[in-house]
Amino acid sequence: MRKSYTVTKDYDNTRFDRWFKANIIDLPHSLIQKIIRLKKVKVNNKKTKSSYRLKSGDLIEIFDISQFKKIPKKKILKYKPSKKETGIYDDYIIENNENFIVINKPAGIPVQSGTKAFKNITDILKETKYFLHSKPFIVHRLDKETSGIMIVAKNREYAQLFTSLFRIRKIHKTYLAIVHGQILKKNITLRDDLILYENEKKLTQKAITHVNILKTTNNYSLLELNPITGRKHQLRKQLFNIRHPIVGDRKYFILRKSNSFYKNKNLLLHAYKIKFMIKDVRFNFKANYNQDFEQFYKKNF
Repeated sequence: MRKSYTVTKDYDNTRFDRWFKANIIDLPHSLIQKIIRLKKVKVNNKKTKSSYRLKSGDLIEIFDISQFKKIPKKKILKYKPSKKETGIYDDYIIENNENFIVINKPAGIPVQSGTKAFKNITDILKETKYFLHSKPFIVHRLDKETSGIMIVAKNREYAQLFTSLFRIRKIHKTYLAIVHGQILKKNITLRDDLILYENEKKLTQKAITHVNILKTTNNYSLLELNPITGRKHQLRKQLFNIRHPIVGDRKYFILRKSNSFYKNKNLLLHAYKIKFMIKDVRFNFKANYNQDFEQFYKKNF
């Protein structure tokens, strides 16, 4: 029995094996390779490779693969927000168009669910009016504790586009942070080799951030941060390395004689601006910082 499929625009430039998993059956890569070797799949009447990049309009033919069975996976529970909870996201929307939205992410909510968190931005957005006919495609992340500007694509085409722009560093982000201690230099560039562990394997990643000191007192400094690279916890780690941890950071901090560190419950790191260009059109967005950030600033500067 043969079934035919036409590749849609959403899967343009997608690897064949990823399309297969999403549209036919989610099998291990080795089994997809076996199906290809057994000539049970053709693309445009030709034998294909798992790494082949599909094009919109490609004809995919799949012959009998009933012998291959999907391995049952543990069911992943989705967070179901209330109507009141989805309704307040109108206040966080900065931009809404047919291809993506830009939101001002609140602090304290992770972008996706994980082992330590259930409530998350992705599952909440799925239930809003902004994704009635699509699903959220996450193209970059902010830490759970970090607030501020975030792009969410509405289709696969723009998800791939944003992913590419981030990879080639054509999307420029600016953060604001309030850190412990006085920094006297006006402008500095932080260059570090950050250590990361993946499955007990030690990795070293280069990290670069340009820092502009906007205001400083004896106890605190307000910084504008422009990360050139995008490493996990990059800004938090780099500021910790120079002994100026971000106020409210309970993961990367320096104990002080005073307990001022513990007086602020939220991390004072905010993704403030983002800019990029698509098809010769410039996009510039700004997200106002939250009340907690503002109150701390007014009290201490």
